[in-house]
Amino acid sequence: MSERSSRETVSPPAMMRAQMLHRPGELELVDVPRPSAGPGEVILRVRAALTCGTDVKLFLRGHPIFPTPTLFGHEYAGEAAEVGAGVHGFKEGDALMTVPTAPCGECYYCQHGDENLCGAIKRDYVVGGFGEYVRLPAPVVRRNTFRKPSSISFAEAALLEPLSCVVHGLAMVPLAPDATVVLLGAGAISLLHLLAVRALGIDNVAVVGRGEKRLEQARHIGATAAIAGGAENAADAIARITGGRGADVVVECTGQAAVWESAPALARRGGWVILFGGCAAGTQVSFDAHRMHYDQVRLVSPFHFTPRDVAQAHELLVGGKIGGGRLISAEYGLEDLPLALARHRRGEGIKYAVVP
Repeated sequence: MSERSSRETVSPPAMMRAQMLHRPGELELVDVPRPSAGPGEVILRVRAALTCGTDVKLFLRGHPIFPTPTLFGHEYAGEAAEVGAGVHGFKEGDALMTVPTAPCGECYYCQHGDENLCGAIKRDYVVGGFGEYVRLPAPVVRRNTFRKPSSISFAEAALLEPLSCVVHGLAMVPLAPDATVVLLGAGAISLLHLLAVRALGIDNVAVVGRGEKRLEQARHIGATAAIAGGAENAADAIARITGGRGADVVVECTGQAAVWESAPALARRGGWVILFGGCAAGTQVSFDAHRMHYDQVRLVSPFHFTPRDVAQAHELLVGGKIGGGRLISAEYGLEDLPLALARHRRGEGIKYAVVP
């Protein structure tokens, strides 16, 4: 029998294992139908999926974008298990890195350069990375999927999604080589910002956080200063390292209202504040309007990413400029996802890779 005939006689599995979140706090490893590839689509066999703060929030209290019951996990990489008709550039067995969304390319926001605000982003979000297979829709395959080189692991390749978000935010502000960047928070997304900012050629990066273990990790991967005590107590330390000016760019990475409010006070006159961390719906914050106006402190609040950001994040990862493997604290099997989420929540590591 020829190799081709042999392949044609092997049917893909009809079922797969996946973690199902029935409701906040209730996870179950279940058998569900394995998806099939339609025209332009790819079925990805997941080789690594990463935990993140959004997963922890979804598990603990739910999330408006992902109503339960739901599969979940949105940072993943793997191999093409099935390739639909009309797909060009990928074949079965290819190692791939991807993100869970793509814009429609036709709506008002897409036509005006705000593809990250396209309605398709929330409507067609591809979750299920904490499972054996996910179906990549045609727009994701066409615009936001790349071959994974052997030089990076599947776990590091799964950083493409969060790194794309980071790249999107950083692209909204000027980053001069001599800038001082201050990152508020010492969690996984702050440390990914640290790696990205350093990869973009910025040497002076301070991290502000409360946990000494995380601050030590920040020092280890390149922070020039690690400031304990939280954003509300960081002004004097930041003044010392900036000659009294304040930071050129402040990035809020916690999604906490109190930290949002503290961030502008740490920026220099004419400085920028990136409000990266998302707050819960209905959250109200206040700023010193006098300082905002007379010191021209500029606020931006990025959401998600565009295909341009994904392409740049891909270049950073495959070019070896990020070294994202340093953010992966351990690997777990699919059945151990509850343990990985618990350890992530407690801050025992940075990110955990779940390997189906």
